[in-house]
Amino acid sequence: MIPTTLRQVQSATSGMLRGFDPASELASRQVTSVVTDSRLTTPGALFVAIPGERVDGHDFAFDAVASGALAVLASRPLEVPCIVVDDTTAALGHLARSIRDQLACTVIAITGSSGKTSTKDLLAEVLGGLGPTVAPEGSFNTEVGVPMTVCRAETTTRYLVLEMGMRGLGHIRYLCQVARPDIAVILNIGSAHLGMVGSREGIAQAKGEILELLPADGTAVIFGDDPVVLAQVGRTASRLVTFGMTASCDVRATEVRLDEQARATFTLGHHSGEASVRLRLHGEHFIANALAVAAVALTVGMPIDAVAQALSQAQPRSRWRMEVTESTGGVTVVNDAYNANPESVQAALRSLAAMSANRRAWAVLGEMLELGDVSDAEHAGIGRLAATLGLAHLVCVGPGTIGMHQAARAAGLESSVWVADADAAIDLLGSDCGPGPEDVVLVKASRGIGLDRVAESLLQGDRP
Repeated sequence: MIPTTLRQVQSATSGMLRGFDPASELASRQVTSVVTDSRLTTPGALFVAIPGERVDGHDFAFDAVASGALAVLASRPLEVPCIVVDDTTAALGHLARSIRDQLACTVIAITGSSGKTSTKDLLAEVLGGLGPTVAPEGSFNTEVGVPMTVCRAETTTRYLVLEMGMRGLGHIRYLCQVARPDIAVILNIGSAHLGMVGSREGIAQAKGEILELLPADGTAVIFGDDPVVLAQVGRTASRLVTFGMTASCDVRATEVRLDEQARATFTLGHHSGEASVRLRLHGEHFIANALAVAAVALTVGMPIDAVAQALSQAQPRSRWRMEVTESTGGVTVVNDAYNANPESVQAALRSLAAMSANRRAWAVLGEMLELGDVSDAEHAGIGRLAATLGLAHLVCVGPGTIGMHQAARAAGLESSVWVADADAAIDLLGSDCGPGPEDVVLVKASRGIGLDRVAESLLQGDRP
C-alpha cells in the first residue's frame, strides 16, 4: 500500500476523527493495509465497516482493533478509534482514488459478460514477468472489491490489473472514476444480467462505460468478432486494438486445435509476427481470453515470442472455473460451478464434448440466474444443445432447470434426468457415475445455486 497516514485517510474521505485527536501520534501512523473482514486484520490495518444484508461490519469493529487495526472507517461513532463518514463504501472509493492519484503504474481494467476472472488471472501471470503486478484474488470486482485492490498497489507496482463487474447502468462508470484505467478491455457481451438491464444492447451500454474515462493516450482492447462489442468504440478517443478469430483483428488466432483435454493450441498473429501458443487451460473459449491478454501485453511492449511463451506456461489460478481434477475413483471432474450464463454454459458443454472421446460425458447443470424474461428460453436452449452434442447424461438440478430437462428429452436425449437439489444430484451420481476412468463430469451453475458441493462430493469419492 502507498504510505498513507490515518490523517490522510481522514482527509481523503472527508471523515470526522472519533476516539483520537488529529494532532495525536495515532493520527500520524501509517496504514499498512485495508480490510473489510475483521478476521483478516493484521497490525496496522484500517478496518472498513461495510453494512451488509446479513451482517454489519460495525459489529466487528472491536474485534478488528483488538487484532491490530489502527482505526475503523465507520458510518457511526464507535467505542474504538474511528473515522466517521456518511457512507463507508463511498468513502472507500474516495480513499482508493487518492491512492490511485499517487500511482505511476499502468492500470488495466477488464469487463465482459463471462471470462473476466480467468482473463484477469492470466493477464496478471503474463505481466508479472515484466515487473511487480497487483491483481485481485478471485472475483473482487465490485464497488468494494475494486477500491480494495487499488489500495493494495505500492510505489513499486508496475501493473495494476482490475476486474470490473456490473449490476446496472452507471456501476462500471463509478469504478472507472475510482481506478482511472489506462487500458480497458471488453471481452464479450452476452446474456448475463439480462434481468437487470433488459436487453443485450443494455448490457453493452453498461459494459461500454469502461471506455468512457480512458485518456486520449490510453488503449481500448476490444473483442473484434462481435458487432455489438465493436459498436462501443465510439465512446472513446483512445487507441483501439481488436482481438478475435477474424483476419481483420489486430491480435488473432489461427490454426486452432484442441487436444483430448480440450486444451487449445493455436498460432498467435500480430503485425509484429507470429508465435505458437499451447494453453494449459481447458476449453476452446479460453482462446479469446488469451488473445485479450496478448493484446494487452503487446500494447505495453512485450515481444510476441515472450507473450506466447508466458501464455503457454500460465496455470489456472481461481477455483471452480473449468477446474479439471481426477477423483480418487478415477472420474474426471470439471468443476465450473463458480457462475453460469448461456454463453459460458454453451462453451463448457462444447469443452465437455471435446473431452469425452471414448468416455461417458455427464453434464450436471443448475439454474442460470438473472436472465429475466428470457430465462425459460435460454434454459431450453441449453437442453437442446446438450442433446445435439451427444452427451451421455444430463442431470438438471433444481426447479429452474425443469424446462432444460424437458427440452433435452424432446430433442432426443433420453438419459436426461431432473433432480430437486444438489443433495439429490450427489445421490444420483454416487450410485450411477463411475467408479473408474470412463466418466467425465461437468458441474456448472450460477454461484447462488451451490453446485460446488456436487463437485466436491465427486472428488472425495462419496457414495450414498
